[in-house]
Amino acid sequence: MWAPYRAEVLTHCPHAQIVYDLFHAVAKYGHEVIDRVRMDETNQLAAAAGPGPVRTQRRVIKGTRWLLLRNKHNLRTRAERVQLRDLLRANRKIFIVYILKDDLKQLWRFRYPAAARRFWRAWRRRARASRIPALRRFTDIIERHLDGILSHCRYPLSTAINEGVNNKIKVIKRMAYGFRDDAYFFLKRAEGPEARGREGIDRGIRRREHRWPRRYFGGVTSR
Repeated sequence: MWAPYRAEVLTHCPHAQIVYDLFHAVAKYGHEVIDRVRMDETNQLAAAAGPGPVRTQRRVIKGTRWLLLRNKHNLRTRAERVQLRDLLRANRKIFIVYILKDDLKQLWRFRYPAAARRFWRAWRRRARASRIPALRRFTDIIERHLDGILSHCRYPLSTAINEGVNNKIKVIKRMAYGFRDDAYFFLKRAEGPEARGREGIDRGIRRREHRWPRRYFGGVTSR
């Protein structure tokens, strides 16, 4: 949903149909709405902090960012489910934005643009009726990009797999603190679970170790 990217695509590919997938829209909702509301509510309670229910409510909200961003069915333990239940009971605004997050995902399940547009209008009315500023701003963002979202009805594309692979690559880089040799880094990347034929990868690593000085394969550098 980055405006310069859209402009560049339309400049070089004027007949292309831009599709905004669920992954990026929900990620933007998490940052623009859930994070904003959670921080505003925490700060408001901190300003009114004192003994009693206010302090208890702030303690329930604090440190729940990832709990709110995760899908409900991905909560693995009973403690997480109980924590989420207590959090949603403790704060009305957080409850609203959390419920609307799950409902917004339904927009990408439609295959007919007219039906998707009707659903969006109903969701927008609920969001604006909440009188939560972050939600109102988010509806304006989606409204500006609605054509690209409705394009998903005709072209049901998703970048979820690509984003998952990119995340794995980032984890490899963080764990290594950088590689001296780019070719070795790509070999490590190929060791991921989606790679085929680990024996061939191991042979490739051994060949590079034989051809290059040992210092290139000491593992990592601290950059």
